[in-house]
Amino acid sequence: MTATLSGVLPADWREGRWLGRIDRGEGPTPVLLAGGTLFDLTARAASISGTIERRAFDPGGLESIAELDAEMPQLAEGTALLSPIDLQCIKAAGVTFAVSAIERVIEERARGDSAQAAAIRGRLEARVGQGIRSVVPGSPEAAQLKSALIEDGLWSQYLEVAIGPDAEVFTKSAVLSSVGHGAEIGVRSDSSWNNPEPEIVLVVNSRGEAVGATLGNDVNLRDFEGRSALLLGKAKDNTASCSIGPFIRLFDEHFGMDQVREETIELLIAGEDGYRLEGTNRMAEISRDPADIASQAMSEHQYPDGLVLFLGTLFAPTQDRDEPGRGFTHKLGDRVAISSPHLGTLVNTVTSSRDASPWTMGIAELMRNLASRGLAERI
Repeated sequence: MTATLSGVLPADWREGRWLGRIDRGEGPTPVLLAGGTLFDLTARAASISGTIERRAFDPGGLESIAELDAEMPQLAEGTALLSPIDLQCIKAAGVTFAVSAIERVIEERARGDSAQAAAIRGRLEARVGQGIRSVVPGSPEAAQLKSALIEDGLWSQYLEVAIGPDAEVFTKSAVLSSVGHGAEIGVRSDSSWNNPEPEIVLVVNSRGEAVGATLGNDVNLRDFEGRSALLLGKAKDNTASCSIGPFIRLFDEHFGMDQVREETIELLIAGEDGYRLEGTNRMAEISRDPADIASQAMSEHQYPDGLVLFLGTLFAPTQDRDEPGRGFTHKLGDRVAISSPHLGTLVNTVTSSRDASPWTMGIAELMRNLASRGLAERI
C-alpha cells in the first residue's frame, strides 16, 4: 500500500520521534520521523532492531527522505509502509484484563461454540464479575478468590493467569512475519468465531528496557482456543495474523510508560455488509502493570535483538452480528481501524490466512537483500 501519513499519525506527531520501515522498491529501509522530516537510517543501522540496540535516534547527519507538510504529510507515491519491527521476537501477554479473563473462561466452557456463550457469560459474570476486578494478581486476596471459585466449581486455567502470580506470555508470531498499516490481516479459513484484539505493543531492547510503543492487532480465533488451550498456536500464529504499526513512538519527555498506562485505544470495524462495531481498550483498567509483564517475559530468557510485547486488551466483542446469541465474528472485507491519541491509527482489511499475500521475506531473504544493497554489515 502506498503510504499516506495524514490518516495514520496522531495530532501531536511533530512532538515525537518515530521509527518505521518503508520500501521504495529495493527492500525494507528503517526510517526516523522527527520534527517533520523523514530520515533514512541505513547509514547507521540497516534494521530497526539494530537502530534500537545502538540508540541511533539522533537525526543529525542523516539523509533526508522527505520534508512532510504539517497539514497533510505524505510519502512519495509507490512507497510502501511496512510493519515497524524486524528482528525482534514477537511476544504477547494474554488475560491481562478482567473482562478478557471472563471471556476466555466462556470460550473454554462453551468449547468454542458461540451459541452457548451468552448463557455462560451471564452466570459467570454474576459470580466473579466484580470480584475479579478488585484483586491484585498474586495477592492474598486473589488467593482467597481462587479458593472460593474452586469450591464453586468455577475455577479455570484462564483465571489462574488472570489473578495468579504468573502472567501468560506466549510467542505471537515468527520473526519478520508481522504486517503493517494498510496490509491485509489473515483469519484462518476454517475459523467460524474470531475477532480482532486492539492492543498497545511495547518495544523492549535486549537489556530489558522499554524504549517505545506502537499499536497492534492480535487477531484471535475464539473457536480454536475455546476448544482447547493447547490450540493457542493455531489460534494465534497464522499468515498475516499479526499486525503492528504504523510507527514506533520512542519514549521521551512527551510520551513514556506513564502515558502507555493511561492510553485509550479505540476500535472500529466496518463490514462490507454495512455492519459496524466500535470498541475501547482502556489501559488504565489493565490488571498487571506493563513493566511487570515485560519483566516476566525476560526473567529467564534473553532476546539479543530485543522483543515487542502485546499487552493484552479489554475489548471482548459480544455484540451479535447475524443471528441473536451468535456474537461477533469477522467477515472477509472487514475494515479494522485501531487508533489512540498518542500512537496514531493502524488500519487493515480482513482476508483469510490462506488467501493473504504470502510471507516470503524471512531472515535469510532479508540478509540476502541487505547484502545486495551493501548493508549486511550494518544490520
